[in-house]
Amino acid sequence: MDKKGITWQEISEKLKRFKRADMTYKSGRILGSMCTCPHEIGLKAYYMFLESNLGDSGLFEGTKKLEKEVIEMLGDLLGKKDVCGHIITGGTEANIMAMRAARNSNKVKDPEIIVPKSAHFSFEKAADMLNLRIREAELDDDYRIDIKSVKELISSKTVAVVGIAGTTELGVIDPIEKLSNLCVAKNIYLHVDAAFGGFSIPFLKEKRFPKFDFSLEGVSSITIDPHKMGLAPIPTGCILFRDRSFLKSISTETPYLTEKEQSTIVGTRSGASAAATWALLKYFGRDGYAKIAEGCMEVTEFLAEGIEKSGFKLIRKPELNIVAFKSDKIIIDEIVSQLEDKGWAVSVTAYPKAIRIVVMPHVKMEHVKEFLDDLEEIHSKHVLDGLPQENEKNTYLKLADKTGQGK
Repeated sequence: MDKKGITWQEISEKLKRFKRADMTYKSGRILGSMCTCPHEIGLKAYYMFLESNLGDSGLFEGTKKLEKEVIEMLGDLLGKKDVCGHIITGGTEANIMAMRAARNSNKVKDPEIIVPKSAHFSFEKAADMLNLRIREAELDDDYRIDIKSVKELISSKTVAVVGIAGTTELGVIDPIEKLSNLCVAKNIYLHVDAAFGGFSIPFLKEKRFPKFDFSLEGVSSITIDPHKMGLAPIPTGCILFRDRSFLKSISTETPYLTEKEQSTIVGTRSGASAAATWALLKYFGRDGYAKIAEGCMEVTEFLAEGIEKSGFKLIRKPELNIVAFKSDKIIIDEIVSQLEDKGWAVSVTAYPKAIRIVVMPHVKMEHVKEFLDDLEEIHSKHVLDGLPQENEKNTYLKLADKTGQGK
């Protein structure tokens, strides 16, 4: 830090240089992120409530009421209006809170949680922080959690089972109703991670998705992220609990604050995220969010068809707005490298290894068409080059050795 300050004009110029190094969602070239451009309505509401602190909510009664109304609206969307919960930083904090509630509601020695192999890495963080043992359930041929595997893993130490409604890598929806029936029979806490799918599945009525929410008796908590398909500013996450006893189980006394108990992981907590989510829910309504979700699926289906026409292989037919694909001719790392050279930011899944595209609202049809042109060019180049030729074969083997794809 310098001894003397500088002017806003100087600061602004320096900040612009930093900003120019960032990619932007509106460019349409960020294809591997579950976040997107926050909507202007949410940004305006966010800015209005920047000084509010829901960690000391007695000082901010209006913001506290906003959060309560948001929880009610999201609960209503997910099958039960009279839920409880909080607007927090994102899916990771929500999942950690859920696992803490599950552990504290069923105190056993050496507690275990059962998660699918497709679960988000936040459950590893939760297990490390909460001294839980993770038991990984196998996936079936369609990359959904295998119910038989879950049954085999359940023991007297099981405090929670996790199902995913829109997996991070493939956008797959687990059979939550079967998990609910199992958890009711075994009296086990069931958490649904719908961080991604929560703002899509309820609005895609024509697809007739199976139940995944509080309409199922066994669902104890749900994660849903407004900063994903809800178009809220980053960070905005949400955790919902079926009843207040779960929230009470993770509460801590806060004697010097206006509220005498706190159940979130963070203490100081911006009310701006709650205000932005409230504004967006009111602005879009169910019809508005349905239009967003349906638009993303239209682009997704176009992308999936184009990928196959370009000579690549889909991992599975997209269920939500995520497309994963691979090539029988070109290794994944080489495709990623060439796409990056062309200015595209994609991601790579771990299981199975594939290129993953998340078709968020900022990804428009024109972006997808341009991407498909580049993808087809990459495929054509390798076909024309006759891969694997001798020199290219050596490169392939080196890359395969590094990535494990050659084994």
